[in-house]
Amino acid sequence: MNIIPVINCPDRACVEKTIAIARNFLGSDDWVHIDVTDGVFSKHATFSDPAAWNDMEIPFNFEVHLMVSHPEDYIAPWLAAEVNRIIVHVESITPESSRDILKACSEKGVKVMLALNPNTPIRELEPYINSFSEFLVLSVSPGPGGQEFNSSVVDKIKILKHEGVIIEVDGGMNAETALLVKNAGADIIASGSYIFGNVDPKKAYEELKNI
Repeated sequence: MNIIPVINCPDRACVEKTIAIARNFLGSDDWVHIDVTDGVFSKHATFSDPAAWNDMEIPFNFEVHLMVSHPEDYIAPWLAAEVNRIIVHVESITPESSRDILKACSEKGVKVMLALNPNTPIRELEPYINSFSEFLVLSVSPGPGGQEFNSSVVDKIKILKHEGVIIEVDGGMNAETALLVKNAGADIIASGSYIFGNVDPKKAYEELKNI
């Protein structure tokens, strides 16, 4: 499996500590997933200063998961920070804003992934299914790490798989749930607490990769 460790941090000190841990088991071709919440789309708020991320010179590819209202306002700063992939939510875009986001990212060679909350019906993706080739199925509510996996998303993964798209699953990922979503058709798993909350983060990461 393609495993992407999740960084969900309230401040810069936490980010730097987590990156230092990730250096022990990630290479320059690997990825990290940055949770960005604004306290509006989700009551939980994370450290989300693109300029600071750029200053830290993260030695990995990284995707930013914009769990925010009006994600179009966040695109330019993250593109300036040389993000590799941007994830926006179907619940916070419109067909018009999605076109602007896709255009801005395409001009910089940055991929865009469309995310879906666990309680959002999959039919909400229909207006966008031909515009996006990568989708993130969020299996917990937007917010803090360590939440319990919502098994109802398995059916969504199976439905999306029939569209021939890339599927990432984020939230509540451990050895058991990762196998479940892999069998349903997931291509990528994003995991935070299971990796960084483990006494041996490298071992936890390798365990997920070997599923």
